[in-house]
Amino acid sequence: MATAPIQELPAHVPASKAMRLAYFAREEVADCPQETLIPEMHRTLGPITYVTNIFPGDKPGWLLTGYDDTMAMLRDPDNFTKNGMGQWSQSIGEDWLVVPTEVDPPIHTFYRKALNPQFSPQKMAAMKDDLRRRASDLIMQFRDRGHCDFINEFSERYPIFIVLDLLGLPQERLAEFLIWEKEMLHTNDWEVRSNAVRKVVDYLKSEIQDRRDNPRDDYISKIFDFEVEDGRKWNDREVLGHCFNLFLGGLDTVTTMLGNIFTHLARHPQQQQELREHPDRIVLAVEEFLRVYGPVTAFRIASRELEIHGQKIMPGEYVSVSTPIVNQDPKIHDQPSEVRFDRKAAHVALGGGIHKCLGMHLARLELQTALELFLQEIPQFRFKDGFEPRYFVGNITFVPRLELQWI
Repeated sequence: MATAPIQELPAHVPASKAMRLAYFAREEVADCPQETLIPEMHRTLGPITYVTNIFPGDKPGWLLTGYDDTMAMLRDPDNFTKNGMGQWSQSIGEDWLVVPTEVDPPIHTFYRKALNPQFSPQKMAAMKDDLRRRASDLIMQFRDRGHCDFINEFSERYPIFIVLDLLGLPQERLAEFLIWEKEMLHTNDWEVRSNAVRKVVDYLKSEIQDRRDNPRDDYISKIFDFEVEDGRKWNDREVLGHCFNLFLGGLDTVTTMLGNIFTHLARHPQQQQELREHPDRIVLAVEEFLRVYGPVTAFRIASRELEIHGQKIMPGEYVSVSTPIVNQDPKIHDQPSEVRFDRKAAHVALGGGIHKCLGMHLARLELQTALELFLQEIPQFRFKDGFEPRYFVGNITFVPRLELQWI
């Protein structure tokens, strides 16, 4: 699970608290990490560990394993900033922020005031018919065939169609957008990551300028009327930062969750059958899937010298919000790696504090709709004969390939 660090440690980091973790190796593994690596970390690690490969590019930071410690950090924007956390603009020599994800108060409050109504439960519920149509159209393409390449034929396409529709971006460039997305989020090579960021940013800048010149009836054009303090309209840097946020989150998070969920249901046919017989349990099932299979390890940055469990944290150091690990805190949950549809357990898969996920209502609705329609249209499914799933571990934990069959 862990190996000793090979890099020189800062003076305030004890060697006993520093290690490289297999969970952040950014490679494929054979065993489900939610059932192996994560429980092992809870058994063997203390509440805070200096992990030398926790950030892409094998950069170091502090791992918190406890739910309560993580929630306390999420509620403390004075001591833990998100300003520039993802190092997206910095990686290409620019200095805009991802809006609202990387922005701190007080201006964060103005951004959320403008954005929250656009992603309210009521607004997202109005999209339900479109979600059902998109999901159904995809399912009908392979239903009678008796098998599917789930990632390629469904989970990558379904949520991305929705986001591209929202932004008014061309569906025919889906394959290209997916390449950029994977190069940004699923690599440990900083050069590959930065090159992909540049491609996305250049593309979004051209789309934003086109909307400035030729306004349309789409979300990007609508952003130009959003206001911050004193009635000022958003500038192009802010519009870019928000569009980048939607591109980054909208093209990956739900795709990843769907792969994780349907892998679980293929491995656990009794729970698959339970949801078929009791579709009213899908809403709570989605929350439990988010708890166990929520894929993202994000971060806060210490704003000043701090202490957590007696360990000194220096300004500028990264501290994790590792949702897959925190959501399995055994102090909070009984048998935390088990999926129980009636658990009704708290989780941080969609963030917490002032940075609660902007798109959480849409993400939940997408997951619920996909489960409902897939189970309604597709008979009991299993892994395709000869297929064994593998799992990618890193800052996003997901199933790269998933072959299903039902005949």
